[in-house]
Amino acid sequence: MKYLITLTFLLLSCTSFSQKPCEYTTNVNDSIGTYKITPETLVSEKNFAGTSNYIFFALAQTDGLPTLNVQLIQKSKDFIKANCFDKNSKIFLQLQNGKIVTLISVNQENCGTLIRDKGFNNRINSGMFMFMKDNFEELKNSPVTIMRIKYLTDTEDYILKSELTSEMDGKVFHPETYFIDNIRCIQN
Repeated sequence: MKYLITLTFLLLSCTSFSQKPCEYTTNVNDSIGTYKITPETLVSEKNFAGTSNYIFFALAQTDGLPTLNVQLIQKSKDFIKANCFDKNSKIFLQLQNGKIVTLISVNQENCGTLIRDKGFNNRINSGMFMFMKDNFEELKNSPVTIMRIKYLTDTEDYILKSELTSEMDGKVFHPETYFIDNIRCIQN
């Protein structure tokens, strides 16, 4: 019986300490307030017919308020339609357990910036989204399977993979478990 209890304790200890430490691109704590943000992580990549679309997530905490920073990058030789964020924009995350988590825009209208480079049109758009208090805990426990982004004039769905090897740089990402792996980094 002692052996079983010791083994159980050892396994629980290993799993609780096996999380990798949090990384931050910015971590400031001064008289004005606190701000920390995790590195950007690729969660969606689509390359089709000469057009590339990338979505990056970064978790941030500003004076105790956790947010999700979303960056969309589009690249094409053709015209790129602007998908704007506004005060009514939302991100819906369908979890593997069937629940849906909603993130709401922080009320900044942004249609991105169009940059021409070597015959390509590039559009970069960013948005900040707040977590709703009752849904925050759900993201720590269940992987995300589908993401829906509601823009100003359009809605798009993205299927998040359990493992994504980027065609851009060959790095491996785990979009489904992004929140499970990182949300603890912005908690108080």
